[in-house]
Amino acid sequence: MKTLLISEIFPPQHGGSGRWFWEIFRRFQDDQFVIAAGEAPSHASFDQEHDLDIARMPLRMSAWGLRSVAGLKGYLRSYRQLSQLMRSRQATHVQAARCLPEGVMALSLKLRFGLPYICYVHGEDVNSAARSRELSFLVRQVFKSASLIIANSRNTERILSSDWNLPATKLRLLYPGVDIGKFVPATRCAATRARLGWDDRPVILTVGRLQQRKGHDQLIRALPRIREQFPRVLYAIVGDGDMRATLEALSKEVGVAEHVQFCGAPHDGELVERYQQCDLFALPNREINGDIEGFGMVLLEAQACGKPVVAGASGGTAETMRVPETGRIVPCEGPELLAETVIELLANPELRATMGHAARDWVEKQFSWETLSRQAGDLFGIELR
Repeated sequence: MKTLLISEIFPPQHGGSGRWFWEIFRRFQDDQFVIAAGEAPSHASFDQEHDLDIARMPLRMSAWGLRSVAGLKGYLRSYRQLSQLMRSRQATHVQAARCLPEGVMALSLKLRFGLPYICYVHGEDVNSAARSRELSFLVRQVFKSASLIIANSRNTERILSSDWNLPATKLRLLYPGVDIGKFVPATRCAATRARLGWDDRPVILTVGRLQQRKGHDQLIRALPRIREQFPRVLYAIVGDGDMRATLEALSKEVGVAEHVQFCGAPHDGELVERYQQCDLFALPNREINGDIEGFGMVLLEAQACGKPVVAGASGGTAETMRVPETGRIVPCEGPELLAETVIELLANPELRATMGHAARDWVEKQFSWETLSRQAGDLFGIELR
């Protein structure tokens, strides 16, 4: 049996779902799968650093519906390329990284060649699709023909059951995880903090694409209140996205531009250092027109580095932590409660240290990739290396 994974988001492209598949599949026997991955800058050099069977192709689509010319052309192009790849590698099973657009691609292969497929769901994808009649119809067809649906959290599982009427027999839960050998605690280092531009300032860190649901704007709005207690506080934002210009303008409007550091897209080594050297990690996510944070892998990475975390009361973020021992859940539709929670934790270094130790222990036991890869291998019938 050989499995074809279709994933438009895949390293070196940044994204939680892409990292999930990279970490799981690189631990499988490489003769048991082939990965159809989306193109990304520097993917050629990345693909030379490992022995995974990866076929790069232009999977990115400007439209996911079939009524638009762009959507129809995109699916036809992908179908032709995936069909050739499936034949050349003699794939017998398919996995779709998302219900759209990869799920529709997997469905087309099943309709033409009879290949069974599994589809991953991340929460925000189905909520976004639910706002469109056409996309809702496509998702329902993908779910109807799938052998199994993999939910990334209990919250996503609940959405699939209650909103999409999927039976429990068709649902499986498989959490994302974290590399506990890479994301590790480290002692506070003045030289590293100076290089990062932090010095001895209290630092709140957020890592993630600059999107509305991530809630960067709410923490920026909370900074004037936090600054009253911590005049030199710094909010470090790691990630890029369409909201950057808006967030930069907001920081000036609120009068906290000197307290916000935009770090850009993360590089792995520096990313780990930022987790290790920050004082508190925050992901102030909230729901925006059905767009939710399905899980929040960055919360696992921060906890693996021994940091307490704060996240919004939306989506599946609460499942990443042991509340309140390792992190706090706060409604982040406004900045007030967020500011109060951040002030409480910044003001209590002993509590942060206790939470950080508990966080590391929690992640080691529950979310190591080794543990989750074994679960995935058992579920898919694929052997580990």
